[in-house]
Amino acid sequence: MIRCNALRWGAPGQPLTPAIDIELDKGSLTGVIGANGSGKSSLLKVIAGLQKPLAGNVTLDVPRRGGLSFLPQQQYLDRQFPISLQELVIAGFWAKKHSPQQRSQRLQAVLEDWCLSGLEQRPLMALSGGELQRALLARLSLAEAPVLLLDEPHAALDEQGQALLWKHIHAWHAEGRTLLVVCHDLAAVRQHLPQALQIKSSGCVLAPSTALILQQPQMQVA
Repeated sequence: MIRCNALRWGAPGQPLTPAIDIELDKGSLTGVIGANGSGKSSLLKVIAGLQKPLAGNVTLDVPRRGGLSFLPQQQYLDRQFPISLQELVIAGFWAKKHSPQQRSQRLQAVLEDWCLSGLEQRPLMALSGGELQRALLARLSLAEAPVLLLDEPHAALDEQGQALLWKHIHAWHAEGRTLLVVCHDLAAVRQHLPQALQIKSSGCVLAPSTALILQQPQMQVA
């Protein structure tokens, strides 16, 4: 469960919205939509504990260790950092205790699942945008956290990569995990995310995604 109580966030003295009270049930799958600069990414950072709120608080009904995984946007990563794709993915094991054999088997399965086999030793700077995004998602798969916060997970993915992404999102949801997904593709939101949180300067609305999008003429999609 994710509960936001009288939450306000943004730059100091400049809250992006009025105080909001939102409760997302355990096992829910929710999109986050809104105009550029409305505070979608910032909200995920506040929920993840990476950014302090201006007011109010966030409560997460998960263990402190390994209870939440956050997928950032690629622009916040240092592509010059001297590690390989495999080393990036392996970071997903940080909160898990596995034998070396279990780690090896799980790693190979995840790399194959995200179509990354054969790229294990490639440095980050040599990866395409799609390969890096799938590596970040593979790292998320290894973490196996009950709460997943995904900031534009579809970014840089081609058609095959997006199909893999939504396949995994639905599988994670079926396992009972709680997902919050920032997504600009409103057609994908309507198709894959049963409810959405729309962020506007006048406030936030949590509603079924189809109804929310269709009620806003400027947000209608084909």
